Amino acid sequence: MEEISIGEEARNWLELPRDVMSQIFLKLNIVEILHSVQKVCTLWRIISKDPLLYRSIDLRNQWDVFDGDEDDMEIIAKEGVERSSGQLVKFSMEHFGTQELLHFMANRSSNLRFLRLAYCYHISDEALMAVTKQLPLLEEVELCHCSFSTAALETFGRFCPHLKSFRVDHQGIRSPLLDCDEEAFAIAKNMPQLCHLHLFGNKMTDNGLRAILDSCPHLESLDLRQCFSVYMGGDLEKNCKDRIKKLKLPNDPTDDYEFVAELDDFGSFDADYPSGVSEIDFISEDEYIEFSEGSYFSDMDEFYF
Repeated sequence: MEEISIGEEARNWLELPRDVMSQIFLKLNIVEILHSVQKVCTLWRIISKDPLLYRSIDLRNQWDVFDGDEDDMEIIAKEGVERSSGQLVKFSMEHFGTQELLHFMANRSSNLRFLRLAYCYHISDEALMAVTKQLPLLEEVELCHCSFSTAALETFGRFCPHLKSFRVDHQGIRSPLLDCDEEAFAIAKNMPQLCHLHLFGNKMTDNGLRAILDSCPHLESLDLRQCFSVYMGGDLEKNCKDRIKKLKLPNDPTDDYEFVAELDDFGSFDADYPSGVSEIDFISEDEYIEFSEGSYFSDMDEFYF
């Protein structure tokens, strides 16, 4: 270890100019500031009240600090929102968060530009839709592994005219019986101004993708990884590659994906049947039996269950 030479004084952090200290504080997240740094001395506590330090509140991966206590995390989040004095532009929370916290933030952050929610299962469609209407300046939205309805997603397109980047992540599923284009059609209808779209694990088909391409002429990047019901039939893949600068296809690697790319595999039949054809197309009418309620099931029950 290098020793201080004779006549050389040890550095005193308290003697640094305040603007320099503020720049250092900007490199820290709000948990470090509110949970530790502001407790060091009076000067640092004064500096820690600068609203510019709270323009971005990112509460990802903070469980080790709070030992899993969601109440303490929510207290920190609210204090950060309060100290931002209306200057908050980025807000992100993961694996915790209540509707009350989301409303608290929205009521004090009309200038918000970026909203990210990941694994926030306690927030309802109604709460998200109400908050969205309060945040008309949103430009980027990320909803990762939550469970919001298509109606909730549509609200962003209807009330956020500046929206340029939209992300909705799901767990990837291989099953031709779960195809669904609702989210894709909602995006196509309500978000024509998008430049960046991230749809990891979406259940849309080629039809949903075509609708997005037709309605969103400004797309520059598109992530379709684990969208296994997209087969890129016809000239669809060529159209995507010609138009999209940064394109990730359904079977592209997920090594750089920030979450665990766990896959629910109910059985993939891609190699057996062409695009647009499913197993049910190969079952004859004689293989069905009618129940008293009028519903129909195949007598090949093991095929489905």
